[in-house]
Amino acid sequence: MVLVVSEEVREAIDARRPVVALESTIIAHGLPRPRNLQVALELEDAVRQEGAVPATIAVLDGRPHVGLGKEQLERVANEDGIRKLGHRDLPLAVASGASGATTVSATALLAALAGVRVFATGGLGGVHREWTVTQDESADLGLLARTRITVVCAGVKSILDVPATLQRLETLGVAVAGYRTERFPGFYLSDSGHPVEWTLGSPQEVAEVMRAQDALGGPESALIVANPVPEEEQLDPELHARVLADALHACEEQGVTGQAVTPFLLDYLVRHTDGASLSANLAAVRGNVRLAGRIAAASAGA
Repeated sequence: MVLVVSEEVREAIDARRPVVALESTIIAHGLPRPRNLQVALELEDAVRQEGAVPATIAVLDGRPHVGLGKEQLERVANEDGIRKLGHRDLPLAVASGASGATTVSATALLAALAGVRVFATGGLGGVHREWTVTQDESADLGLLARTRITVVCAGVKSILDVPATLQRLETLGVAVAGYRTERFPGFYLSDSGHPVEWTLGSPQEVAEVMRAQDALGGPESALIVANPVPEEEQLDPELHARVLADALHACEEQGVTGQAVTPFLLDYLVRHTDGASLSANLAAVRGNVRLAGRIAAASAGA
């Protein structure tokens, strides 16, 4: 089998100890050097502090790795030419011997294949604005509709069409619950302006839902636990609205389309909020990682 599971992660899975999957795109493509490596190590440490084993996922020289050592993390953080891989890219990367950082969809798939049930990330992809014209929708949604994994996230990126994304998740049969909130978070913002139908109040309650998924034996779909960034650490909502409007206008003026839209908008937000959007992003990721560690521990303790 091409999947390489680290000894630490394999031992934890075999012993039914808690494990949390972490994506690598934030390391290779989401943060500047050397901060990216510092954050990667910090997030792994946060998982350990909650009593779980971190399993950062990436593809190195055509081999998908679930659980990276320090040298491998350093390589993902510092090597030029590390690709960005969604789940559709995995066979191509394996066959060609390429190296790449995994997005939400690729991370969720590889984690599930390795037997890891809990995954922490920042924000999901979703339905893009102007979908009726572009038909632009993240591959995350379709993959989560057929992958049994619990994803702890801060909702979907606020640059997307949030209500359309929630509707699409419903159509696909992906369960969504707010964590101690009745509002769906908006990545940089604690509240996207849209409600959720279900609220879970503790890691134990999340673990109960995971057990119910297994007991019911329904479609192999994901559970999304939407965990809002704390209000005191969110991006100022007025600043967010103003800069996002400017970013969307700039995107249209410059003719940015397709896969280039998301990085363009995110970079615009970082630059025109003096880094405040990045700080909110990291606050959300840290909170999600800690909660994922608690959920993994609650699930493993069943």
